[in-house]
Amino acid sequence: MTLVAPATPNYGEVFTRRWIVEVLLDLTGYTSGRDLGSVHLLEPSCGSGAFLGVVIERLIESATAYGRNLAELEDAIRAYDLQTNHVEASRELCCRLLLDAGVSQTVAQKLAGSWVNHADFLLSGVDERSVDVVIGNPPYIRYDDLPGDLAAKYRHMWPTMRGRGDIYIGFIERSLRLLAPGGKIGFICADRWMRNQYGSDLRQLIAQQYAVEHIWTMHDVPAFEAEVSAYPAIIVLANQSQGSAVVADTTSEFGPARAQALVRAVQAEDFEEFTDLGVKAHRLPHWFEGSELWPTGSPARLALIEYLNDRFNQLHDPGTGTKVSIGVATGADKVFVTKDRSVAEPDRMLPLAMRRDLMSGRFDWQGNYLVNPWAEDGSLVALDKYPKMAAYLSSHPVLKERFVAKRDPVAWYRTIDKVQANLVRKPKLLLQDMKTTIHPVLEPGGCYPHHNLYYVISETWDLEVLGGILLSRVAQAFIEAYCVRMRGGTLRFQAQYLKRIRVPRQRDIDPATQEALKVAFRSRDAVAATEAAAVAYGINPKEYELV
Repeated sequence: MTLVAPATPNYGEVFTRRWIVEVLLDLTGYTSGRDLGSVHLLEPSCGSGAFLGVVIERLIESATAYGRNLAELEDAIRAYDLQTNHVEASRELCCRLLLDAGVSQTVAQKLAGSWVNHADFLLSGVDERSVDVVIGNPPYIRYDDLPGDLAAKYRHMWPTMRGRGDIYIGFIERSLRLLAPGGKIGFICADRWMRNQYGSDLRQLIAQQYAVEHIWTMHDVPAFEAEVSAYPAIIVLANQSQGSAVVADTTSEFGPARAQALVRAVQAEDFEEFTDLGVKAHRLPHWFEGSELWPTGSPARLALIEYLNDRFNQLHDPGTGTKVSIGVATGADKVFVTKDRSVAEPDRMLPLAMRRDLMSGRFDWQGNYLVNPWAEDGSLVALDKYPKMAAYLSSHPVLKERFVAKRDPVAWYRTIDKVQANLVRKPKLLLQDMKTTIHPVLEPGGCYPHHNLYYVISETWDLEVLGGILLSRVAQAFIEAYCVRMRGGTLRFQAQYLKRIRVPRQRDIDPATQEALKVAFRSRDAVAATEAAAVAYGINPKEYELV
């Protein structure tokens, strides 16, 4: 998301449009037709009151309808913020709305002081009483941008804050743990945690103890007052057993009117699907289990993912001898990667497959070599046996400055990753990271992949048949569903996502379809590959928006 200006401290704030606030309050059941005086609402990071103002308007309207005295509703709202100016602005907003409702100055100030608190929501000192509704837009700050001692305190208190994640992970965990039975959280926040390793503990917690009710992807929707640079989603979680879940996929045309129409639609007991300008929504019968990545996409695409997950095995499968991995990381490409084959002894110069070799759709080696310090048994070769390589590597002192060299000075000339000698001769499907479409290329053997390439090897697959499946829109759908999307629609074709692609067994594909997959792969025809893959999977490509 767009954060505060660089000249100011980074508190990760971004301000939410009112119609988004209205949607979240509606989805969590905080509506003025309900006796809100008996509901305990929490906002963990209230900012200047974008959510709080609408909450108070609804509370006032409800109190009027139910004959409640506002002066007695000190426990109805708990809001927190770390910044003094935000606390003051939110309290002023509270007072103004209460005064407009006829409350005395004394009572308005008392309620504002009770409702809005100056505190760090992730540290001790926050009221531990359970709540019925948690609402808001938690701050977006990377752990790496926090002072080290503060980050350590957060991680100690909130164990789902792992890896190199974002602070809103802790906000979600603490909010969940404060929910009363049946209570709900309604947040708009970045959705990276749903498809990243650092979100796995939070996904596991939700799967074990809570429920997903709504996930609305809002990547292209102007949900905030300023432009954002992360991909937000509306999420509604509940302290109850998991039942069905509503997923919605939106475009830039999605706005207030369509949002309210969708809110009304999903409240119907017989709701199954909804389509309007800028939005498609669908009710899934259940949510995804455990810590596995949460897919995203249109309802049809999610139905496809669910169907294939239930019926086929993953691409990376020891049972078929199929492996997905990444090429060699050297820690010093400018030294270890060269086109000058004379810098070391001939048996130390290993042909290296790199990204540019794949550009045409066929493997076209551009002449790069890896200066290879590894023996076939996985040990480092003795430099005194290779004086030419020793002289070349010794002429680059940068090698000894690497972390991997300082950790083991005797092995200063190693690459970060070992070279697996048996991989060189194997045929491989190579895939480049960071492209808009999946682009498998067959390397027939003889080259070793560089770390900017991922590779697939198999003991059972004809790699041209498998290449046809991976070229298809079915494989593309898996990557689009699970990976973190970059700017411009670029996808990350990393091993963790490629491994998740579901594939049939080759022996279950009829010979004609196998041949069609081969021909499509050789001709780089993604449409033909999709048609043949649909036959192999036994699906209708139109039903799942693959054509």
